[in-house]
Amino acid sequence: MFVSIAEIEQMVASFLWPLFRIGSFFMAIPIIGTQLVPQRVRLGLAIAVTVVLMPVLPEMPRFEGLSLATWIVIAQQIIIGTIFGFTLHLLFQSFVAGAQIIAMQSGLGFSQMSDPANGISIVVVAQFYLMMSTLLFLLMNGHLVMIEILVRSFFVIPVGESGVSSDIFMRVVLSLSWLFTGALVMALPASMALLTINLAFGVMTKAAPQLNIFALGFPFAMLMGLLFHWFNIPIFYEHYVRMSDFVLDFIAGFLNGGA
Repeated sequence: MFVSIAEIEQMVASFLWPLFRIGSFFMAIPIIGTQLVPQRVRLGLAIAVTVVLMPVLPEMPRFEGLSLATWIVIAQQIIIGTIFGFTLHLLFQSFVAGAQIIAMQSGLGFSQMSDPANGISIVVVAQFYLMMSTLLFLLMNGHLVMIEILVRSFFVIPVGESGVSSDIFMRVVLSLSWLFTGALVMALPASMALLTINLAFGVMTKAAPQLNIFALGFPFAMLMGLLFHWFNIPIFYEHYVRMSDFVLDFIAGFLNGGA
């Protein structure tokens, strides 16, 4: 059986074009794209997913091996996969930001620990909410939904020199607004209650200056912060469902304006 060089190039291209997009997606997505998962494991997972998806993907275009157009298409596929993975990071960081707002106002921000996934130090309470959101994301098959959206992107934003529109980059930048909106919605009840407590201690200090506001207010604010987190856990699921639905719809909206 004789196979020409052109056929070999086409077979390699049919594998490499999806691999660049899928590989960059797995490098940027939360949970899998963290430092806890070795790069070889992520690369192996990307290759396995690419092999499984190759039969259902549309036909890939043909480019010369080392031409400028080839490098442009490679960069575009990496950018598309990174955008999908980075946007999903905003979902988890909204819960972290909300927990940090509550912790800083209640005095729990002094308790920090190293986050092995991101390699930074965050508040212990924020790490707790990050773990809960991660488990809920896996429980609700969010990773499968993201893979489905990634597969659909090959049909809506096919591999080619056209790439993605500039509107998508602006939408990603503006998405930071709903990150802080979600964090504020999560922290607003506790923040208003803690503000009321601080105002009450301010009035008490004005009425009785001999009271040591730091000796009384600081431990009381920490206690109330723990109570607010205890009250917030039962309703966290509803907030997570609303935020995850919004984020997944937001990511799927890239496909409507991506071509």
